[in-house]
Amino acid sequence: MAEAAAGGAIADWLLGQGRRIAAPEALLDQLCQRLVEQGVPIDRVGLHSRTLHPLVAGTRVLWRSDAARIEETAYQRDGDLAGEAYRRSPLYAVYADGRPLRRRLEGPDARLDFPVLAELRDAGLTDYLVLPLISIDDEVRSLTSWGSRRPGGFGDLDIATIAGLLPAFAALAEIHERRRMTSTLLDTYLGGDAGRRVLGGQIKRGDGVTIAAALWFCDLRDFTRLSDELPGDAVIALLNDYFACMAAPVRARGGEVLKFIGDAMLAIFPIRDDLDRDRACHGALAAAVDALAGLDALNAARSAASLPPLGVGLALHTGSVMYGNIGAPDRLDFTVIGPAVNLVTRIEGLCKPLGRRLLASARFASPCGSRLVPLGRHPLKGIAEPQAIFTLPDA
Repeated sequence: MAEAAAGGAIADWLLGQGRRIAAPEALLDQLCQRLVEQGVPIDRVGLHSRTLHPLVAGTRVLWRSDAARIEETAYQRDGDLAGEAYRRSPLYAVYADGRPLRRRLEGPDARLDFPVLAELRDAGLTDYLVLPLISIDDEVRSLTSWGSRRPGGFGDLDIATIAGLLPAFAALAEIHERRRMTSTLLDTYLGGDAGRRVLGGQIKRGDGVTIAAALWFCDLRDFTRLSDELPGDAVIALLNDYFACMAAPVRARGGEVLKFIGDAMLAIFPIRDDLDRDRACHGALAAAVDALAGLDALNAARSAASLPPLGVGLALHTGSVMYGNIGAPDRLDFTVIGPAVNLVTRIEGLCKPLGRRLLASARFASPCGSRLVPLGRHPLKGIAEPQAIFTLPDA
């Protein structure tokens, strides 16, 4: 009875103070500490969650009684969670049928029908339990695993105490997972900064701010011809390879990819103040150089596979833009607009006639010194005055 009362007290804590804990690892840590204080013989507890992420298929938060810190693991798609070892694991079995699984790891009742169980036994565990967490829509998206080193493992009251806590813990775990899922999806489809602004409540049409930024606009050369000549899956693979070359350096150098427009990409490098302009421009230029080098490497691989090379036009500029929600009342886009955006797209249009892969405006080139060289002044469609244009010196 005392153990049942203790379980009820922990459940009350979960739904009271526990729901105010922002991080799932901190929630699991405090839950495990309370169970240990009540005499439940846990030594290894894991929270395993599937997730919606283009690169990460699932996560694990692992608490161990002999470790000072919570261990966090992200499992890559087409990696550990797609491998044979995972398909032969207790976790996979519980995800498949949604039923709890228990295995004693010592004595005559030991049953080591999953390869990982022998590893857990060798690590000192005597009992292992996997319990599903049922979501609000009656699906299993997360699991908990419970291991004990006590001789004889878990008693019936221990298991009843753990099982009694699961509905409250499942509710909190689902809140954490849905919050992370929302943040991940916004980051994936809008970009990190734009996603945070939307999640923070900037969702009304017309909501926006004026910011200064270094602007990046790039466009794949001869895409119409390539898309006409290649099957659909090859076109998608080509675009994915191309955008990987362009987008990764932008993010690595502190930029934000705002959108993919067919075979074009728009990105910004926000400028915090006048003193930050040089940093943003240097970062954008370094990202552009890295992107072109990545495209050269991709083309070398394509050449080895007897595939045509990919060309690009890339333009850089700086200016003030309106950064916010644009669109129909019920279908919005978080993007940038303004004369500076128009100008950077016009500059990109000069790449092909000038035979250059990278062009920049005078405003962008100014803080970059000798890293960019002049190509003279050129007229641009829709721009009243011819514009001074710059490029890389080794172009």
